[in-house]
Amino acid sequence: MARIPLHTLPSFRVIARTGNLRAAAEELNLTHSAVSQQLRLLEDQLGFQLFDRRARRIALNAAGSALLQAIGPALDQIDDGVRSAAVSASGAQQRMRVTVLPSFAQRWLLPRMGDWHTQHPDIALELHASQQLVDLQREGFHAALRQGNGKWRGLQAERLIDSPKVPVGSPQAAQRLHGRDVAALAHEPLLGHAAIWERWFALSGLKVRVNPVAEFNDAGLMLQAAEQNMGIALSREVLAADALRERRLFRLSTLALHDETVDAYWLVYAPALHDWPPLAALRQWLRAHFDESARAWSASDASPINTPAGTAAADRTKSRSRARSAKSAPRRAR
Repeated sequence: MARIPLHTLPSFRVIARTGNLRAAAEELNLTHSAVSQQLRLLEDQLGFQLFDRRARRIALNAAGSALLQAIGPALDQIDDGVRSAAVSASGAQQRMRVTVLPSFAQRWLLPRMGDWHTQHPDIALELHASQQLVDLQREGFHAALRQGNGKWRGLQAERLIDSPKVPVGSPQAAQRLHGRDVAALAHEPLLGHAAIWERWFALSGLKVRVNPVAEFNDAGLMLQAAEQNMGIALSREVLAADALRERRLFRLSTLALHDETVDAYWLVYAPALHDWPPLAALRQWLRAHFDESARAWSASDASPINTPAGTAAADRTKSRSRARSAKSAPRRAR
C-alpha cells in the first residue's frame, strides 16, 4: 500500500469506465493534463501499465481489470460513507432524493404525498420519474423504488410487496361482462401487449389470438385509457388499487398473471444508508400504505366474470400467500 498513491484511484476508476481521458477529466472536474498525470503516477508507482492505448481511447488490460475488481467495492463503500455522513449532517429539513417509475409515481405515490408531508414535515421528498435504471451513486439519489428480482450490484434491496397483473375495466365494461365467462373478454377491446394478454388467457385454458386496440409504453396511461372506457387493461394490482377502491375501475376476473422477475416492488438504497432516519421513515411509511393498497384490491376479488372454479381458487390462494410472505418476512438482496 505504501507504493500506491491512493488519491489516484478514484480517477483510475472513472478512466476505466469512460475509456477516455478527456471524458474522465470532465466527469472529475479536472484538467485533461491532471488526469493524465494521475494515471501516469499510478502506473509508475506500480511498475506496470493498466491500460492498452488505442488511438484516442484506452482500454483496461488484464492488470487494470484485476486492480479495478479489487478496489471498486472499497471505493463504492467510501462513497456511500461520505454520502451517509453528508445527509446526516444536513439541516433541520432533510431532503431525500428518490427515483421511481413514472407509472408508479402517477398512480400510487403522488396521491399519497400529502399524507407523507403531514407525517414527516421535516423530510422533503425529491422525486425523479424515469423508465431508465438510474445509477443511484453517480446521480446522487438516496433510494429507488424498483420492480425486479431484487438483485442490483452494490445495493441493498428490501421487498415491499408483490403485484401480479389482473384485468381491469370501467364500470360500463364490468356491467357489460357481468355473468359471462373468460372467453367473453376475447371479444372486448383490449389494451396492452398481445403476448401478455395471450399468456393471461392461457391461464384459463384458452388459446386466443389477441389484437389490442392500443399499446402503451407507460402503465399509467394505459389505466387512464381503461378508466375512459377505451378498453380492458392488464394492470399491476398496486397501480389500480386507488381506482378499484373508488370504483373507477373494476377487477374483471380473479385470474392473475404472475411473473417472478418483475412482480415484486423493492426499496433500493446504498447499504451505508440503512439506518439513516429519513430512509427508515420512508420504509415504514411505504409498508403501511402498501398494506392499505393490498386490502383495497383484495376487496375487489368478487369479479363479474365467471372464472373456472379450480383456476380461480388456486390463483387466490397463491396471491394471498405471496402477500402474507412479503408482509411478514421482507427479503433483502445485495
